[in-house]
Amino acid sequence: MGRVADLSLRATGRVVSVPPAIDVPEGRLVELPGRGTTYVVDTGAPNEAAAQRPTLVLLHALACTGLLCWYPTIAALRSRYRIVTFDQRWHGQGIRSPQFSVEDCADDAIAVADVLGLERFMLAGFSLGSLVTQVAWNRHPDRVGGAIMCAGAARFAPPGREPAALRIGSTRLSLAAQRGLLRLSPGAVAESIAAAALVSPDDHNRWALRQLRTTPGWAISGAAAVVSRFDSSPWISQMDIPAAVVVTTKDRVITPDRQRWLARQIKDATVYEAEAGHASVVMRADKFIPALQAACASVSARISAQH
Repeated sequence: MGRVADLSLRATGRVVSVPPAIDVPEGRLVELPGRGTTYVVDTGAPNEAAAQRPTLVLLHALACTGLLCWYPTIAALRSRYRIVTFDQRWHGQGIRSPQFSVEDCADDAIAVADVLGLERFMLAGFSLGSLVTQVAWNRHPDRVGGAIMCAGAARFAPPGREPAALRIGSTRLSLAAQRGLLRLSPGAVAESIAAAALVSPDDHNRWALRQLRTTPGWAISGAAAVVSRFDSSPWISQMDIPAAVVVTTKDRVITPDRQRWLARQIKDATVYEAEAGHASVVMRADKFIPALQAACASVSARISAQH
């Protein structure tokens, strides 16, 4: 338990330690009417000062939970923004549904905003979350006031020719699930969720491992297959809200050239670089967070200028 394998590196056999989980906020289970239940973290406070902060909804990466993906970021940004994050469907304590789609994930984000009374807000997504951010704007342009896309892309290769790292990672995860290494029954998932709640964030590695285990292997491989077919290229150039792209320059899952191509499609999108790989949102937070802070500040300033 002294070290935790980051899931994006588990496929290669590498094992790494997670950064300290300091001041991790508590969340709660929230019912999304007609959709299901998910675990939501909201740093908003019922006072006038908090109401003046822009709201930033954070969408996590594949195989993560909201907290596991974003806990270093929440600590760095919560003084300036009201931070909201939640477990997307098929992940953590998120909605369990017969099918997984990016469109459903986007609608879930809007449903969370509805429950919290958020009319218009900024969305920031990492990897899978960046795809959901794009679709959420496309389906609900009246709700998404600004977009920050991190380690994301507008499209992948045609079926069967998706990025090698994504294909290999998905295949190995699928095989691991078949061998029972990652597969969890519904009862085991419930037990892992309960265990995660009992482990103190002060025990950083055990806490992260418990968070990781709340997402079963079949869900990871199934969602990865959906992600590999994503393509927003026919419409992403129509994005007309303040936007920024954070490029992870050492990324071998979603390569920097794909990330920069996404940025070029969006008029006036600002670009910020983090000299780190695809796990940088957690494993190299020291590199990633400054770029995200600059991206959020840029988008927030342009939104304010519109009013």
